[in-house]
Amino acid sequence: MKKRVLALGTVACLAIGTLTGCGFTGSTSSPTTGGSTQSVESSEAASDKKEAPAAGDQVLSVYANAEIKTLVQWAASDNQSSKVNNNAFEGLLRLDENHDAQPALAESYDVSDDKLTYTFHLRDGLQWSDGTPLTANDFVFAWLKQMSAEATNGYSFIMTDYIVNGAEYNEGKASAEDVGVKALDDKTFQVILKAPTPYFSRLTVLCQFFPLNEAYVTSKGDQYGLSAENMIYCGPYVITSYDPAVGATLKKNDKYWDAANVKVENAQVRVMKDASAALNAYLADELSQVALDSANVAAYQNNPEFSSKSEFRTEYLQFSLSNPVMANKNIRRAVSMAIDRETLVKAILADGSAPSAGLIAEGMYGNESKSFRDLNGNICQFDADQAKKYWEEGCKELGQTPTLTLLVRDDSVTKAVATYIQSELNKNLGIDIVIDTKTVQARNELMDNDNYMFASTAWGADYDDAMTYLDLWTNGTPYRGSYQNEQYNKLISDARVETDDAKRLDMLLQAENLLIDEDVIVAPLYHRGSATLTKSNVKGLINHPFGPDVEFKYAYFE
Repeated sequence: MKKRVLALGTVACLAIGTLTGCGFTGSTSSPTTGGSTQSVESSEAASDKKEAPAAGDQVLSVYANAEIKTLVQWAASDNQSSKVNNNAFEGLLRLDENHDAQPALAESYDVSDDKLTYTFHLRDGLQWSDGTPLTANDFVFAWLKQMSAEATNGYSFIMTDYIVNGAEYNEGKASAEDVGVKALDDKTFQVILKAPTPYFSRLTVLCQFFPLNEAYVTSKGDQYGLSAENMIYCGPYVITSYDPAVGATLKKNDKYWDAANVKVENAQVRVMKDASAALNAYLADELSQVALDSANVAAYQNNPEFSSKSEFRTEYLQFSLSNPVMANKNIRRAVSMAIDRETLVKAILADGSAPSAGLIAEGMYGNESKSFRDLNGNICQFDADQAKKYWEEGCKELGQTPTLTLLVRDDSVTKAVATYIQSELNKNLGIDIVIDTKTVQARNELMDNDNYMFASTAWGADYDDAMTYLDLWTNGTPYRGSYQNEQYNKLISDARVETDDAKRLDMLLQAENLLIDEDVIVAPLYHRGSATLTKSNVKGLINHPFGPDVEFKYAYFE
């Protein structure tokens, strides 16, 4: 027997910038909440919004800090394309003002008792911007495209890891008919998974999961997506112009199913690579919102338009267990405990970042009542006295006082953090460490080749579930410190197939404790954040902490 689902729980989302290392801005005022997708009652989707005045000819304007390389969804993998596509397209679910998933193109869905089959029910009367009906076949076509070898964005795995025969289809070993995505009729889209995946429905807010009209895409051939005129849209807005180096302009999509609740008629995303130029544009009333670099935070933090944001991205120190010094747990524990993370984020970063209490970012989903971080507490304690004792014990075990070398990438923020760590270890352990600064590519090569002692690196959540972090340390690669622990691997593998949500959560909580507190394989430092100015007359412009980072749909001018 199937259970009817009328609402869609808290969303999880890929970081679409560079998914393996990118997070997005969002309010820290309220943690992610939500619950099982099998028992949540729905309000009438996004329709129950308070009435706001229409925007008239006012333009909602934000900026992208790099070129918008492409709008073709099976080719796009960057934050800039996501910023545009999320507002011109829509998936089965959509993030709301509280970063929760709400019914979007799907008004409801069912989950089978074995949690392997998801059946999505589309709304009546859905249309593309050219008036063509939007049907379940549009999801089948789009998802197969993303799972195929044609996808060039590097993220086929976000479907093939979960969907039956998705990986085989990607490798040319299975036909489209064998893949677990089906249109049962024009309004019913069914997905069959390999294993229970509690966060699967929440992935569907990602741009890779948006539908595509096969006839239209095929008719445009290799010209599809090269200009605004060569695309049709199903989201709150349509794109009226697009230039990778200049940006994109958008206007309200009158064919959108919830157009009555879209208040801003015109919007734009401008490409502005220079942070100072973006701030000047904001001060000249040319932008509705701007992100501040740390050098400007102090000057504006008392401004009523100022707010600080936190992202689902964790910066951490990765220890290499192949290195004879870092193979000593007391040395690793001493380094981790000697760093005052509170002072790091307040005095050095000062940009909205939050000190790490663990690997899993603040606000990420745990259960219906508490976030994962609240449930697992602070497992990254700062204790200078204890750190010194661990250091001395580690040196005694090694028979020497080693010299530590910290490998870091060459951006200004990372170098500032490295200098702070150097001073903390000098003050609290009485040692001088060497900072080895390399380009991102050179640093990655050294880590991949197991040629480092410990390094500064980061991971941004691909979706709103602790698994997006914790499964990284199951493969024993040099980049992850050559960590191999059968108990850890079993916790992760068991959690992958566990159908009881409470038992699964307990496994993940144990795994984080094992990784950070017991084995000290990594030392989390901070969860990246940003500081933002938003015009006082702009309301409802949402910045999500994960996934598509700017949401125009709920915005209005006061």
